[in-house]
Amino acid sequence: MSDPSPSFHLLPGAPDSPVILHVPHSSRAIPADVRDGIVLDDRALERELDHITDAHTDEIAASAAKAARVAPWRFVNRLSRLVVDPERFPDEREEMLAVGMGAVYTRTTHREELRPDGFDVRPLVERYFVPYAEAMTAAVADRLEATGRAVILDVHSYPSRRLPYELHGEGPRPPVCIGTDPFHTPAELREAARRAFAGCGGTEFDTPFAGTYVPLRYYGRDARVGALMVEIRRDLYLDERGAPSDHGLDALAEALAGLVGEASG
Repeated sequence: MSDPSPSFHLLPGAPDSPVILHVPHSSRAIPADVRDGIVLDDRALERELDHITDAHTDEIAASAAKAARVAPWRFVNRLSRLVVDPERFPDEREEMLAVGMGAVYTRTTHREELRPDGFDVRPLVERYFVPYAEAMTAAVADRLEATGRAVILDVHSYPSRRLPYELHGEGPRPPVCIGTDPFHTPAELREAARRAFAGCGGTEFDTPFAGTYVPLRYYGRDARVGALMVEIRRDLYLDERGAPSDHGLDALAEALAGLVGEASG
């Protein structure tokens, strides 16, 4: 079954902006035929989506893009990460395979069955993961050609309490976790992020989540591609019912706009 439209949006920014705001996990949408391969009942699936979705991060990115002095480009996943997770390695390099959460998840955040044993992940990888990766690679290539560099700012959120799937969740859970890469995150970008989110309650680097997303064509090879992950603790902008706080969203969008401005040069 082919899809009538891409599973992602690329929203243009300023022609001279090197920045791409990448929003991979904000959607809850699952195509009907993909839903058929998930063993959870509807109620359990909604609970899992509550745990796994980086709710409203697309809104934070959109508001930041509007407020930034140089409008960044935005690459936004239109489908849930329960379809495919575009940020995983598609092969044995992915450490999250240990808990059934590679490019296609077979286990839930609580390490319960999501898809049946022996599920063939290849059709979903070919249908969704590969086109997404190719399009993101092309977006980075376009910024390199236009500006001579690219800066990927990866926008996520995470729960205040550790979930069972987390392999490295024993450390601090700051209001804003800044994920870095030793090759793709220069010191000036690290410090720009720290300054930008200083007013949001505090930042720490690479705890409880580390690293950031870079398309494989450039990963570890091209230093013109900078990258940094912003993980926002959800209680900064969501209430106990999961509804967004306007003040929290606005403050975070303003902080992200500041980081975009510094990363734009």
